[in-house]
Amino acid sequence: MSILFLNFFVIKLTVLKMSDALLDPVTDPVLEMDRTSDRLLILLKTRGGLTTKALAAALDISVPAVRQHLRGLGTLVAMEERRAGVGRPPQVWRLTEAAQSRFPDTHGELTVRLIESIEGVLGSAALDRVIDDRFAQMLQSYRQRLDGVSSVGGKLRRLAAIRTEEGYMAEVQRHDDGWLLIENHCPICAAATRCQGFCRNELALFRSVLGDDVSVERVEHLLDSADRCVYAVRA
Repeated sequence: MSILFLNFFVIKLTVLKMSDALLDPVTDPVLEMDRTSDRLLILLKTRGGLTTKALAAALDISVPAVRQHLRGLGTLVAMEERRAGVGRPPQVWRLTEAAQSRFPDTHGELTVRLIESIEGVLGSAALDRVIDDRFAQMLQSYRQRLDGVSSVGGKLRRLAAIRTEEGYMAEVQRHDDGWLLIENHCPICAAATRCQGFCRNELALFRSVLGDDVSVERVEHLLDSADRCVYAVRA
């Protein structure tokens, strides 16, 4: 029974392929899209709030052109003023909740209904078994795909590629004496919001595949009102 329900949870949507290299606002293949408005949405998704000037520089177009595209996006974007010392606060653009429909959600509504059905009909213990079963299958798959990669940096780049295939728009950046594993999108956000077990297992999954001698901590969490999920990794 759990395997049947599990199949619904792990439906994968392969989108937005990224290279293993660090993202660059101009050369990142994710940004090489036909429509400037799509590139703008990707920038706001992966970089968080940006000013009109910053968007213009990243897209290599004029500020008036950016404003025109922002107007065309309508309710998908919203402007807020960011207080920072004296003077006029800069105007920062962010994605709205309505914009999330433009990114993969791995059948969010269906997944939430299945979660509620499992918990309501079979009980919380059955839901926990389904989530644990999903974790076990993902752990086995990830370990197989990371097999042969010895360095932590190499494992992280491979892990980011896997997560990107699954719709997480993941990237790796060097940070201080370690790395940041950044997931700019959560394709199971609806399920994770309804059941925190998915998020707990995600952290445990990263710790397991990277090894006992590697520290992994979640430092930003989408469900805690952050723009994305970020994991600090140190060896």
